[in-house]
Amino acid sequence: MQRLPATLYRKMARPSCDVFINHRGIDTKRNIAGLLYDRLTKMGVRSFLDSKNMKPGDRLFDHIDRGILGCKVGVAVLSPTYCDSYFCLHELALLMESKKRVVPIFYDVKPSQLLIKDNGTCPVKELRRFTAALEQAKFTVGLTFDSSNRDWSVLLKDASDAVIMNLLEVEEEHKQLMKMKQ
Repeated sequence: MQRLPATLYRKMARPSCDVFINHRGIDTKRNIAGLLYDRLTKMGVRSFLDSKNMKPGDRLFDHIDRGILGCKVGVAVLSPTYCDSYFCLHELALLMESKKRVVPIFYDVKPSQLLIKDNGTCPVKELRRFTAALEQAKFTVGLTFDSSNRDWSVLLKDASDAVIMNLLEVEEEHKQLMKMKQ
């Protein structure tokens, strides 16, 4: 069996990103999701945004699932058509099931307006997963933003501050866990 070069092995073993940005592209890719990705990247935070981290030929679920499982914190940008997307709901469910810290951003939507619609094409088991994950997100302290009358710079600052705070807390928890194992 051929052995991997040490640099390639370290790169593969390293988490793929610090932050996974879960969003509905049609609602948020060109505004909050893209802007947050750019801001976090400039701050040195390795972030995952599908349009920035994937290339033609990547297997969608493999790449996205690896990003979620390898991240430390998730950001869920919940928007008016978020629940219409199987992919958004799958990503949110995987974030919640893998016990990641998730920072919800309620973008132009109130938590009570977020509902899973059963159009008959999704298996019941998946609908249950999605509903449980969405309920968890709705009952997690997050940020709210009304794009018609709020300041984008304030949202970006608040969102990036929340992400950094959660990353620091995750790192501290990891350090404490490592100390306990010694």
